[in-house]
Amino acid sequence: MTNDPRPLYARTAAQFTELLRTVGPGDLALSTPCEEYDVRQLISHLVGVTRRFAVVGEGGDGMAVPIRTDGVADDGWSAAFEEVLRQAAAAWADDAKLAGEYTVPWGRVPGAAVVGGYVIETLAHTWDLSRALGHRMPLDEELALAVLPLARQALPADRRGEQVPFAAVREAPADADAYDRLASWLGREV
Repeated sequence: MTNDPRPLYARTAAQFTELLRTVGPGDLALSTPCEEYDVRQLISHLVGVTRRFAVVGEGGDGMAVPIRTDGVADDGWSAAFEEVLRQAAAAWADDAKLAGEYTVPWGRVPGAAVVGGYVIETLAHTWDLSRALGHRMPLDEELALAVLPLARQALPADRRGEQVPFAAVREAPADADAYDRLASWLGREV
């Protein structure tokens, strides 16, 4: 991981976008490994938190942005995500933003940590969506290998609870790939 996590975020978001394009209206009610969300709710959440990420980068109050987006037609989720993704990319384009201080759900942190947090969020939910859809496309193993150490540092096992929206760390199976190890670290059943 470099001091500039934006390229990693761009790759992670592009992968989610590609997977999202495979989702049809008949998939939206499928359950996901993220227990509180079905596929529709999971996508709604990613659109919402990506909008929050964009607003933070624009200097606005991201905490005022809902973590879910409602009112999107069943066939409009890809377009909705791609729109907020463009907004987020523009909001974080200035290199100086990486050193700025921003308030996000996990505290007041430097911009690089904000971007890193949304890398973890997006990649975790990419795994959730991939599992829910029955692995329609291979996921970029290199991304998970890059994000796993970041997740271990940002979300230590001993800090799980009310302030950390991830369950207790689970043991990954011996043959787990990087995504399954990441998912296990984030408390998902693999």
